[in-house]
Amino acid sequence: MTTHVADCSVTRCSFNDHEGCTAHAITVGGSKDHASCATFIDTGTHGGLPKVLADVGACQRSECIHNDHLMCNASEVHVGPGADNADCLTYAHA
Repeated sequence: MTTHVADCSVTRCSFNDHEGCTAHAITVGGSKDHASCATFIDTGTHGGLPKVLADVGACQRSECIHNDHLMCNASEVHVGPGADNADCLTYAHA
């Protein structure tokens, strides 16, 4: 089971289509106590699938309460600007 990316307000991302993510799946990366969308690409060229379908493919933030064996078990994920250009706004430190 994968977790759906409910919305993405990072309009400069090549995978953003009207606040939806067109990547097949995103990877949540970052550093201790911070989770960022490692799939973020700011190239000015639109990429991804022809429709919004993104899920969380992998989560590297093992300290997040939603992380279960590097998979996200949140009901949905929200991505938006934060400490980085694109952060996982659903991230919560355990």
